[in-house]
Amino acid sequence: MRYQITGKQIDIGEALQNHVKSELSVVVGKYAERPTDAGIIFSKSAHEYVCEATVHLSTGLTAQAKAHATDIYSAFDKCNEKMEKQLRRYKRRLKDHHKDRQQPVELSAASTYILAASEETEESEPNSLQPLVIAEMETKIPSITVGEAVMQMELAAAPVLVFRNEGNDGINVVYRRDDGNVGWIDPSNMA
Repeated sequence: MRYQITGKQIDIGEALQNHVKSELSVVVGKYAERPTDAGIIFSKSAHEYVCEATVHLSTGLTAQAKAHATDIYSAFDKCNEKMEKQLRRYKRRLKDHHKDRQQPVELSAASTYILAASEETEESEPNSLQPLVIAEMETKIPSITVGEAVMQMELAAAPVLVFRNEGNDGINVVYRRDDGNVGWIDPSNMA
């Protein structure tokens, strides 16, 4: 497994990197058989350290966890515990999908944009209908089943997930509804 351990305006020492690699490899190795890479980012927020971990699995799933503490090692340990809890919760489903899938999930490139928030009030007319693009980034769209997409969305604690449906090769969306259920948008079913 490839590790990318970085710090935002913090020096990350060799001892911390070794601790992260050894502890995270135990957790991920216990619950996921073929992890591909992990990204761990340390930052500081006021007097606390923040640890954000993202682990990509060959099944196309991405597990994410975030924790904070006054000590950098404690922040990682709490983050690692959250990661373990997520992976343990989905172990049965991860293993079931792993058996069906012989090759890693295919990823398609796409662009994502961050748009400026509107500063207009509700009563006033907007000056332009064109949004102001603040940032443009590349993202990956996984080619997975609907069940894997729901699991991916829950693992990432994301409100929405765009994916290529393996069943019909179309772009689909799953999202968390206000009532707590999951919605699924499949444009290919339109007549």
